[in-house]
Amino acid sequence: MVWLFLLSLCLTLESVQSQGSSQDAFIIQYLERRLVQMEERLSLCEQNTMSATQKTYDLSSEIRGYLSTLSILRSEVKTQVDSVSVRVDRMERELEYLEDKIPTQSDIEMEEALLQQQIKAAELEQLKKKAEINVENDCSMALSQVKSLKIVKKAGDPNGCWFKDPSEGSNKVYLFSGFRNNTILEYKSLKSFTKTSTLPANEVQLPFYWQGTGHVVYNGFLYCHKADTPNEILKVDLLNGTVLDSTLLPGAGRLPVYSLNPNTYLDMAVDELGLWVIHADPEYGGNLVISKLDKESLAVEYTWDTQCRSHDAEAAFLICGTLYVVYNTRYGGRPTIQCLYDIHDTIHSNESPVMFFPKRYTSHSSIHYHPGDKHLYAWDDGYQTIYKVETRSNAQMTSK
Repeated sequence: MVWLFLLSLCLTLESVQSQGSSQDAFIIQYLERRLVQMEERLSLCEQNTMSATQKTYDLSSEIRGYLSTLSILRSEVKTQVDSVSVRVDRMERELEYLEDKIPTQSDIEMEEALLQQQIKAAELEQLKKKAEINVENDCSMALSQVKSLKIVKKAGDPNGCWFKDPSEGSNKVYLFSGFRNNTILEYKSLKSFTKTSTLPANEVQLPFYWQGTGHVVYNGFLYCHKADTPNEILKVDLLNGTVLDSTLLPGAGRLPVYSLNPNTYLDMAVDELGLWVIHADPEYGGNLVISKLDKESLAVEYTWDTQCRSHDAEAAFLICGTLYVVYNTRYGGRPTIQCLYDIHDTIHSNESPVMFFPKRYTSHSSIHYHPGDKHLYAWDDGYQTIYKVETRSNAQMTSK
């Protein structure tokens, strides 16, 4: 329609122009300008129409997307509401069941009385076990001084342990190099061990690896922490390397027993009262816990929670049922005994002075007490050393 109008208008202009009138020529020029303006406006209008159409289409697509998402969300909400409804129904049934099962007040009182009797019986049994340890082994000695140091030899890795079998009549010396291994070197005596040229009398190859530096040999049997287990203790016959018994120590294996020896989680020990194991328990603030073990069955006879911290500790040992904890610095210094715990409750840590090791700046990866010769067998950065200790009666220590 617009183009027809323009065509007719052009024909009219031509006819008017033919008249040669100057006034008509002015009118024609005016009309031409108006036509150009109309064309520009029509073009702009067409562009705006196309833009509005595209925006309307885009908005429609976006709304359809929102509607689809809303439908999905509504379906999910419905599913969750149905699930909650099922759970509420189930809870109501369980509450009804529990209401039917709740005992009467008299039943609760009877159960509480029975529980109190059982607790008292268990406490009495534990006290009996503790009394048996005291009666069967009359031991009233306490450490008063670490007197002197002797460097015996340098052998093996920077970490390890060595000791004599503390059983009566045995002179055998055992060397465990490293904190993870399966080879044990056995020497006939301390004298043969001291000689550099002397080969071990026996080299025991175990069918498993041990962990840490807290092993002991007692009556010819090895007691050690089995590698790759958090708290398994093995009893091994060293004549043939067979495992005779094993046990899992409750609460152990979650922390290193000493923070300065992070590869040792269980530390076995022997004193005048028998076989012990030391570990750190995070439930008691990381403090040390000692357990008395039956050397035949590895059964736990009794357990004591001590106030001695494992932080900055490097080793510990027991003498007559008293735990002595050795502390040091990360970079090696002069070791000190700053905490002790007596199972007989005759001497106390806060009443005992700090005991210093001989003047030598060092660090220990293990210390083992020998109740027969009253020596400490220590591993000092690859050096095998012996400390002589001085003991006094508990009565003398208390009076002091």
